[in-house]
Amino acid sequence: MPPQEEQSHLAHPKYRPDIDGLRAIAVLSVVAFHAFPKWMPGGFIGVDIFFVISGFLISTIIFGSLAGEGFSYREFYARRIRRIFPALLVVMAVTFVFGWYVLLADEFSQLGKHLLASAGFVANLVFWGEAGYFDTAAESKPLLHLWSLAVEEQFYIFWPVLLGLAWRFGGGRNRSMLTWMWVVVVLSFLLNVLGVHRYATATFYSPLPRMWELAAGALLAWSAMRREAHRNVFRRELRSVLGLALLALGLVLISRGKAFPGFWALLPVVGACLCISAGPGAWLNRHLLGSRPMVWVGLISYPLYLWHWPLLAYARILEGAEPSRNVRIAAVVAAVVLAWLTYRFVELRLRRRKEAGVVKWLAVGMVALAVAGLVLYGRILPPRNNDPTVQAIVAANADWAFPDGMKEERERGELIYRVGNGKERVLLLGDSHIEQFGPRAVELDRIAPDRLKTLYFGTRGACPPVPQLFEDRDPGCGPRREQLLKFAFSPEIDTVILGACWTCYFDIAEVMPGASAPPPPDRYYFLDMQGRHYLRGGDGVARSLVSLETLIKLLRAANKKVYLVLNPPLSAEFEPRLLIHGSRLGTMTASPSPSSAPFPPAQKALQDRLRLLAEKAGAIVLDPAPAVCLSDQQCMRSGAGGEPVYKDGAHLRAGFVRNAATFLDPAITESR
Repeated sequence: MPPQEEQSHLAHPKYRPDIDGLRAIAVLSVVAFHAFPKWMPGGFIGVDIFFVISGFLISTIIFGSLAGEGFSYREFYARRIRRIFPALLVVMAVTFVFGWYVLLADEFSQLGKHLLASAGFVANLVFWGEAGYFDTAAESKPLLHLWSLAVEEQFYIFWPVLLGLAWRFGGGRNRSMLTWMWVVVVLSFLLNVLGVHRYATATFYSPLPRMWELAAGALLAWSAMRREAHRNVFRRELRSVLGLALLALGLVLISRGKAFPGFWALLPVVGACLCISAGPGAWLNRHLLGSRPMVWVGLISYPLYLWHWPLLAYARILEGAEPSRNVRIAAVVAAVVLAWLTYRFVELRLRRRKEAGVVKWLAVGMVALAVAGLVLYGRILPPRNNDPTVQAIVAANADWAFPDGMKEERERGELIYRVGNGKERVLLLGDSHIEQFGPRAVELDRIAPDRLKTLYFGTRGACPPVPQLFEDRDPGCGPRREQLLKFAFSPEIDTVILGACWTCYFDIAEVMPGASAPPPPDRYYFLDMQGRHYLRGGDGVARSLVSLETLIKLLRAANKKVYLVLNPPLSAEFEPRLLIHGSRLGTMTASPSPSSAPFPPAQKALQDRLRLLAEKAGAIVLDPAPAVCLSDQQCMRSGAGGEPVYKDGAHLRAGFVRNAATFLDPAITESR
């Protein structure tokens, strides 16, 4: 988040130490959430506090300039470059260099993509596009936090133009400016609350549902410029107390499981607005927010925000898991030190230099980083760890080909994929564990098109084909499944193939011993007239299996042929990266020899249970295990030449599936 703007011929708000203190609350909340999420479950609302502060300060500059000597777009953006670029260039450059030293090929290429997007201030749009079932864990993206900076800068491309037009054509009248600002706030807030459930990722990353937070600060700035400071001491103090109370409530009540931003974002936005509107004279603003320690943290809040995330992300990458508490503490301490050094020796020094060439060279530096990102993304520059055997294993993580080679169609309003032109029509229902077999269908369409039936893939990641089984983080699963089941029962379909990560959903204790409360709402549950029956912590597994069996029986009663696809063995031991040896800080190698891992006994027991259920209900069972396993006990992690069989610990890679998933052929090809 950008620090406070310096003096120039553009209008500028009077310095307020309490706003630096508010920045301190924002940045400390974010850092605490990223380093110790259990201690600060709602710390991510610090970004929303930053949005309000930024909207207030920058809009104050714009309003003052419009009412004074006039607004200069050139100077406005030049000032943004002076304030944003220095620390950002340093952090991005260090992230790039350290990434070259420790990352593997696919990770380094992805870093290049993010470097390019961050340099162009479109990182939020890129992360939005990447979000999905197979997205790299967010905690392993060193530049992920720059999405918020991109939202701000996109806002400040649009906002000065809107205000300038409203000022010009409204003749500088208050009503015209207020009308257009309120239009932005209302429309943006409506997009936010209407989209947060069905389009959660878009609502989080898109600038449109976030504009109201920055515009709320702008409304506050407009109001502040047209009234004197609060003479009513009681109201002033009440605003300060209520504002801090709302921020505290947000930090405690909001968590990852909430639909955020949505209505929940009102807590940090309104809270920040109340704190700012109370003015620097309020007792809490003066003695708490305006205290020396809070002001000091506020002054380094921007570089601290920039530094803390890459340090935590690289700590996770180096350890291959959540870093220990001591490592996270060390990362936070290092971030504070680096933030102070960046503020003292980079930001302050460039702030004091008034030459016009400073802006030019800062812009050149950002362009250079964008070019570097393009080079990395195009794999022109390899990382230090570039051993060919290591790269072959790394490539397995990206070997996912669904829905390549298939045609998009719409059925009952839902997007599905079709391959083949046979007389018999087959609907494959399930999650990514059905999608993983798509490459086999496409391969058959290539080598034996006359044998392949007409296949429709109606799938959705992490959405099981079990009626009444839900998970709150994916509200789109239920409606899509309902429409596709209608398609399955229609005369247009002859055969239905059901498949899912049964182990993911059902390989758990049906009732957790000692459970005293239901699990968090971001878990799978079976929903009926009696309410929610959680899979973890309840009797949801048994009810879900009955629902699956009933579905098969109903499909059979509708004269559909039904197949149930079991899972290949899956566990963390099948993760391809475990075949890599050595240290990221040293030398990394991979063995070219075949490797195997045990078939988890609990999964075998679940497979037997599902087999009996399917056969009892009249379905034919398709078992991938013989294609993957060497025996009843051992299954392949890598085959001849050491190439991985799996994409990750749970999915087979496309290159293996194309030739090895022959167990699926009886269900999707015409018999000769």
